[in-house]
Amino acid sequence: MFIPRSTRRFAIVNENFISQGYGISTFTEAGNRQAVWSIRKAKGVQTLYYQVTVRRAEVKEPPPPSKQPEIESPGFEGPFLAAANSLIEEVRARSADVDTMVKELLKRLNEPQPDDNVDLLLGKHPSLSKRAEVAVQILAKDSIPARVVHGIRLQGSRRNAPLVHWFEVFDNDRWISYDPATGDSGIPHDYLPWWRGKQPLVRLRGGDKLDLTLSVSFNQEAAIGAAIERGQMRNPLLVEFSLFSLPIQAQAVYRILLLVPVGAFLLVILRNVIGITTFGTFMPVLIALAFRETQLLWGIVLFTTLIALGLSIRFYLERLKLLLVPRLASLLFVVILLMLMLSILTHKLGLERGLSVALFPMVILTMTIERMSIVWEERGASEALQQGLGSLLAAALSYLVMTIGYIEHLAFIFPELLLVLLAGILMLGSYSGYRLLELRRFRVLSEGKQCFSEWPKN
Repeated sequence: MFIPRSTRRFAIVNENFISQGYGISTFTEAGNRQAVWSIRKAKGVQTLYYQVTVRRAEVKEPPPPSKQPEIESPGFEGPFLAAANSLIEEVRARSADVDTMVKELLKRLNEPQPDDNVDLLLGKHPSLSKRAEVAVQILAKDSIPARVVHGIRLQGSRRNAPLVHWFEVFDNDRWISYDPATGDSGIPHDYLPWWRGKQPLVRLRGGDKLDLTLSVSFNQEAAIGAAIERGQMRNPLLVEFSLFSLPIQAQAVYRILLLVPVGAFLLVILRNVIGITTFGTFMPVLIALAFRETQLLWGIVLFTTLIALGLSIRFYLERLKLLLVPRLASLLFVVILLMLMLSILTHKLGLERGLSVALFPMVILTMTIERMSIVWEERGASEALQQGLGSLLAAALSYLVMTIGYIEHLAFIFPELLLVLLAGILMLGSYSGYRLLELRRFRVLSEGKQCFSEWPKN
């Protein structure tokens, strides 16, 4: 597996190879660091962990290489060679130097309706990495050194961090980076280059069903370690059995799960103290978790659309006089199909954020539609809409609270603070006074007035 190395912006401060029974060796080849795990015999599922800690460190620009990098043969033959030559001539005619030539080439490769030459070179399913590889081959045909860079964005905490592909061209004795999607030069400040070249990140020999997960997390362990050294923590053993001892992927899961009690505490206040009515007990909290991926505005739009469409179909199912379980199962099918239709429709309209509708908990949506339809029939449309808006308001407030950085930090670093929220919930559980929204309803009693019906006079 390729492993990262220190760059001009990031320095590697610690590496851990967790692989019981495996031999491990590292070496550098063609500018890429590689780690090789080896074992004589292995049965069943094998899990290997590699953890690296990087720290931002501005380093001076390295000296230029003594000679121009070698250029690999592009390997074009037949119609592909003719298409590459034609594309090179067109791009060279519309450019003045290497920089403008690269930008013009990337522009041609990213056109929504590419011409026949580009279409042949990219194939039927062109990805961003495929475009970058084709650009490297075309520039090599014109004797310009270029290479594909693969890396990740160090943004927040993510369980499945996607690989981000970049593009570098050697010009004026230095490597210049370009975004293969837009053609802009430079790289983001949080981009960590991982490896360069055409080879995949991991190569396996002697096994099958390889599965790879990349996780990113802010590292707070160094700060806690410094606190231990200063004597601010008397029991370092607590750190060894803290959440930091878990793999990064598990840490990312608990960063989200530990926010659920915070949302539940807020929901108790909204329902028992303020008096907002909602569908279900924890439905707003689960919807708020989905809002973390969809963002608040898009989440409200998608949630409202799904509920409105699902409710209209639920009223139609009422005519069929179905039993409860078949009706809920049918409604679950409908919700999944509606989510699929919204994803396809928003993707065709170019609204990629609409694809996140698949993150909504479909069972919760199904039960919300079912309960809303029952309230609509028993208490009227006004009560159903009131509870629906209350649920949406509670979900939005829970999202705003659960996305506060300080709260997320405290919940993860000091999970024992959740016991304070538990104590607050237990105290609110015995509250039997007026809710804030009921004060207006019972204001006559609060003012000490009494209302009596008038008796008819004799």
